[in-house]
Amino acid sequence: MCKGYLIFVLHAHLPFVRHPEDENFLEELWLYEAISETYLPLLRVFERLENDGVPFKLTFSISPTLAAMLEDELLQERYIRHLDKLLELAEKEVRRTEGDPQFHPLALMYRELYTAARRDFVEVYGKRILRGFDFFMKKGRLEVITTAATHAYLPLYEMYPGNVRAQIQIAVQAHCSLFGKTPKGFFLPELGYYPGVEDILKAAGVNYFFTAAHGLLFIPGGSRYGVYGPVICPNGSAAFGRDVASANVLWSAREGYPGDFSYRDFYRDIGYDLPLDYISPYLRAGKSATGFKYYAITGQTDQKVPYNIDAARKKIEEHADNFIYTRLLRSRKLCEIMDRPPLIVSPYDAELFGHWWFEGPLWIETLCRKLARTEELRMIFPQEYLVKYPSNQTAQPVFSSWGNRGYSEVWLDGSNDWIYRHIHKAVERMEELVRRYPDEKGLKERALNQAAREILLSQASDWPFIMHAGTTVPYAVRRIKEHLTSFTRIYDSLSSGTVSTEWLTALEKRNSVFPGLNYRIFHG
Repeated sequence: MCKGYLIFVLHAHLPFVRHPEDENFLEELWLYEAISETYLPLLRVFERLENDGVPFKLTFSISPTLAAMLEDELLQERYIRHLDKLLELAEKEVRRTEGDPQFHPLALMYRELYTAARRDFVEVYGKRILRGFDFFMKKGRLEVITTAATHAYLPLYEMYPGNVRAQIQIAVQAHCSLFGKTPKGFFLPELGYYPGVEDILKAAGVNYFFTAAHGLLFIPGGSRYGVYGPVICPNGSAAFGRDVASANVLWSAREGYPGDFSYRDFYRDIGYDLPLDYISPYLRAGKSATGFKYYAITGQTDQKVPYNIDAARKKIEEHADNFIYTRLLRSRKLCEIMDRPPLIVSPYDAELFGHWWFEGPLWIETLCRKLARTEELRMIFPQEYLVKYPSNQTAQPVFSSWGNRGYSEVWLDGSNDWIYRHIHKAVERMEELVRRYPDEKGLKERALNQAAREILLSQASDWPFIMHAGTTVPYAVRRIKEHLTSFTRIYDSLSSGTVSTEWLTALEKRNSVFPGLNYRIFHG
């Protein structure tokens, strides 16, 4: 008998990073690592489950910027060259560690992983791995949804509804062109919700979206089911609230499964450990990570023990069992006070699985296999749940996000607040351009379309997040300044009637996202 439902959501997103001018641009590694360590391993998990007849249902959000990079021929060819370098390093590592009972099996493991990545990318998917997600969507195993066009943190653009509309409608259009239909759901970037955004989503054909837990819990008058059932907004859109307990067992640095001492250590890498004359051909910027990591987390110590694959697999089994056990405990108790089985909504960044948590894809596979043998807890799609339980509380969610402290602190603090006065001014100027040039053709239309692209790209939530976190801050600052500078040059050129064809063509080739974009979408 079913005691509860589980919506397991993977949100796959990367900012648009594409630098044709530099063959070895450091930040392009973000994409290559995610393909090798997250997206392809997850597709292999789905394939094994499907081949073994194991039913699974995952909601998978793919951001438009990530999709654009995955479809880009330049980046596809660069990824293959990246894999070839890693395979060359893998062969060297197999030879170097020969005879070492601890590290040689790990070198063989990496050679096998990168060999599989190249085979799958080139031979199975023809360099277009979105075909894999489309296949499992059509098989009924994935519900593929979208997010904002460039993953803008939407609450900070509430005062510009035309801009929010552009972020949402462009995303829906991009999804339709890739998957052939309008997405049923929408993953609000950073789960950033403000009252009223659901009206723009509804107008774009979206039925449901996800919010942070307090988006439902702080509803005036209370939420009937807490986060264990959706609420229906006054306009008919459904809002699903994130379950904090199931989130913490994977996200928490202290309590989460990925921090177990038996799992592979993310930070210890041969790029830092081995002599520079040996490793330098495989580095992009001095001492840096290669992806070859031979140590377990071990604990709060520099004296790491070698990674043991068998020990990690035992922990995967334990943690999959624990996830199901604790969710079932909660579900059984809630069943006593609810008129339906409770719904547990568990959204995560997809890149957690494989990239940050090496064992993550195998954990998902193990979880799905165990859930298939458990009648009490069933995986379900959001849209499927809404069909099964059409009667839900009508209520207005409240402003919220899944960022630190639950609101906008991460994307608006002393490290990054300076960006918004410039981006907001650019949005106002873009709306002005639409009014001034409502029906341009030829060169002017190209310039206006590119101006819209530059504004959208400047709004990626990744840039203020990086500034807040203090990681690759110079690159984030550079990106925002470049996009706004390009927009301003177009604005000034249109005002003076002197658009440089050569410069505009170069900019279009570099920032080639959303080829079908129509600048008129920015009407006020």
